[in-house]
Amino acid sequence: MKFFFKWVGYSFAIALTLGTMFFINLFLMKPFSLDHYLAKELILEMIDSPESLTYIGIVDGFNWVTGHQSKISITGIKEIEEDLIGAKESLSLLLSYKDTTLTDQQKISKEIAIFDLHNFIEEAEKFPFHTFPLNQIGGIHLNIVEFMTDIHPIRSVKEARAYIDRLSLFNDSFKATLEILEEQRKNGIFPPKFVFEHVIRQLEDFLKYENDLNPLKEVFIRKIEKLGLEQELFKELLLELDLAIQQSVKPSFNIFLGFMKETLKHANVHHGVWSLPNGDDFYALRLKVYTTTNYSAEEIHNIGLNEVERITARMEKIFLQLGYGQNVNVGQLMNELNEDTKFLYKDTPDRKQLVLQDYSDIVEETWAKTLDYFHKLPKSKVEVRSVPEYSEQNQAGGYYMSPALDGSRPGVFYANLYDIKQTPTYSMRTLAFHEAIPGHHLQVALNLENEDLSLYRRFGYGTSAFSEGWALYAERLSLEIGLAKSPYDELGILQSELFRAVRLVVDTGIHFKRWTREEAMKYMKEITGMSDTEVTTEIERYIVWPGQACSYKVGMLKILELREKAKHSLGNSFDIRDFHSAILEHGEPPLFIVEELVNQMIIQK
Repeated sequence: MKFFFKWVGYSFAIALTLGTMFFINLFLMKPFSLDHYLAKELILEMIDSPESLTYIGIVDGFNWVTGHQSKISITGIKEIEEDLIGAKESLSLLLSYKDTTLTDQQKISKEIAIFDLHNFIEEAEKFPFHTFPLNQIGGIHLNIVEFMTDIHPIRSVKEARAYIDRLSLFNDSFKATLEILEEQRKNGIFPPKFVFEHVIRQLEDFLKYENDLNPLKEVFIRKIEKLGLEQELFKELLLELDLAIQQSVKPSFNIFLGFMKETLKHANVHHGVWSLPNGDDFYALRLKVYTTTNYSAEEIHNIGLNEVERITARMEKIFLQLGYGQNVNVGQLMNELNEDTKFLYKDTPDRKQLVLQDYSDIVEETWAKTLDYFHKLPKSKVEVRSVPEYSEQNQAGGYYMSPALDGSRPGVFYANLYDIKQTPTYSMRTLAFHEAIPGHHLQVALNLENEDLSLYRRFGYGTSAFSEGWALYAERLSLEIGLAKSPYDELGILQSELFRAVRLVVDTGIHFKRWTREEAMKYMKEITGMSDTEVTTEIERYIVWPGQACSYKVGMLKILELREKAKHSLGNSFDIRDFHSAILEHGEPPLFIVEELVNQMIIQK
């Protein structure tokens, strides 16, 4: 027995020593393993972002250690400077890992991380204030409210009080953002007038909410009602919430409102980033970041024009088959379809509920019919919800939010139901394919569930060239699977692809060729036939988010190119499930890495 306890004691001492050595190596020295180093950097980054910790969900049980549920990010000038210093140090240490000591997967991770850091450093050094922290689609005033209402969990009184703690920090967070806005003012960097108008309206609309109708309070009440609290405690929490809203939230929104009204007179008379200091160089970097290619703006513009011509020709053929006659104008006919009442929901009080149910039915059907095209589908389910009313007027037609790792929150496909003309029935299947299955949800959830990947590859890097390229490819795949029920459904899929091709033209047109907002809107409407509401929202999005809109089509074209290469090389040995695994089982890598992975699959077959 003495020997047993002695052995246990020795074992514990050894384990403690080894654990201490590992901890010291991981956090205080250069980690022995590249994966450990990248994991450490990711963990530290997440710790610095309490929202990220809440988002993944799995660490909420350790809130007593991290305290993240009571914190929000505060990013001002100091934090920007510290991030740049940290990125340079990370790059230097990363380069010290010799390729000869790395596995094939680690070499890929190193290549991705170097690419990402180089881009971050270049932007932080040359263009630290070229993006607009207040804009109509992704400003902090929208993101922070959506995070609190949709992501922050309230499963206990502690989490309810943490919610209130976070609201109390709005003032600090908004003031830090104000530092960046003031620095932009010094450098003469202002968004176009329409951005001011949208943001001012959004801020004013939020401040106009009656007490109980404020989304921050309405959601809080709905969640704590499920806790079955005693009335006294219930009232106590509401009083604390009201105090946080009055003393922190509303003053914060008023800070931004005052700044936007004061600086409106300085609004940029131009719409493209070419008008900003060294704007052409900034746009070239944005294209590199978002497309993960070295395509020039001119090359992307021309790819877009070629794709517009090809897709339009196919749509003309379908219209001819439907009896519309020769020499049809695709844009005009699609616009007529958008207005055709047989493709629109009646504007009844229950319209939104009907649309959401129909979207849910499409997702369920698609889930079942994609099984033969993938070796596995995600465990996480996906729900369909409407875009919150406070942001729906200026949001895109739909977007996706990933599930929590611990299964506490499903993936969510948000559908914009602001305008009935945004939801013609022939386009609904396309949007569901893109945002849910086999698009974003399938790709994102599989990645999050892939325990064979390193922490960095699962959470540390992602690019819209891959994620949006995959989602657009998923639309095409759905057509090939046979999920289009009619020629009109195919037109919906083709219209979606067409407007992604148009994005290449208008994004480069605005930011490189110096098109105005109105010129870009005119081109998009004529070519796609999209509604005025959709076109306005889309073009205004590209103006405040330069380069991102190009990632969809560039990514899709690369995936299709690689699929054709694999088919040609493998012949009868080609299995689309293997191809999809090669694409999907390695995180969200840049396109040049995707090409390496497919080439590897071909060689191994």
